[in-house]
Amino acid sequence: MERSASIKRDTKETKISLSLNLDGSGKSDIHTGIGFFDHMLDGFARHGFFDLSVHVDGDLNVDTHHTIEDTGIVLGKAIKEAVGDKKGIVRYGFQILPMDETLVLCALDLSGRPYFVYDLKLDREKVGDLETEMIREFFYAVSYAAEMNLHFKQLEGSNNHHIIEGAFKAFAKSLDAATRFDPRITDVLSTKGSL
Repeated sequence: MERSASIKRDTKETKISLSLNLDGSGKSDIHTGIGFFDHMLDGFARHGFFDLSVHVDGDLNVDTHHTIEDTGIVLGKAIKEAVGDKKGIVRYGFQILPMDETLVLCALDLSGRPYFVYDLKLDREKVGDLETEMIREFFYAVSYAAEMNLHFKQLEGSNNHHIIEGAFKAFAKSLDAATRFDPRITDVLSTKGSL
């Protein structure tokens, strides 16, 4: 059975339509109006083997904040819905991802308890048409909407493009690992009996 979710969210600031299939092949159809953000979401889909469709009509005449943050909220909700009851999944995922001079660690727990730790050192205002401060806002929104622990740590790196792309790819690989089934797990992986 495919683990997928489709979510629409309409506000005065953004109109978002997003579909996610955790058991996909890495296909994406991304249109947010922010070129570099589209590139990052495409990388997330491809490297996590998720099928992802994202269409956003946002108030980019104001700035990119609402578009990026709201996309994070909707993606987080889609992850939570697609994961379902979490029976049989590994729950934890991590990746230390190299990209040229950059090395980024991502670790996550699909615990049902949101928590976010962010340690990326971005020193440029923008990469392409994306404000670098919005990377933190995006992943914060994803972690809280998905109700996951999400940690990022930059171990090496100086190129802002590489650091951001490394973070998105590391997140993809970590989520892919956490959502895999393990035949030894017959219920949920928790002493509580539920997540």
